[in-house]
Amino acid sequence: MELRIAQSALEDLQTIQEYYKEQDVPHIGDNYVAAILEHCEMLQLHPDAGRVVPEFNLDHIHELIHTPFRVVYLRQAKEVVIIRVWRSERQLELPATET
Repeated sequence: MELRIAQSALEDLQTIQEYYKEQDVPHIGDNYVAAILEHCEMLQLHPDAGRVVPEFNLDHIHELIHTPFRVVYLRQAKEVVIIRVWRSERQLELPATET
């Protein structure tokens, strides 16, 4: 199964690095990003490893917990797409739908 990282998740990872750089500990941000990406590699073989995101309760939206972050991803037919990387305490919200 292919593993892809959406632009939104790449921006989240950059934000993590920038935050720790601002705190004068850039190596911590770099280490988090490397560890998160390494953790996500296992989704290629085990796309069901994460749990369904409780806030959404949709079978195709899962998350891995990489404390203190939540890695939200979509399970699709032939790929897993990492869509967001957020702090664990952040409440997720579904985007508004047009009616």
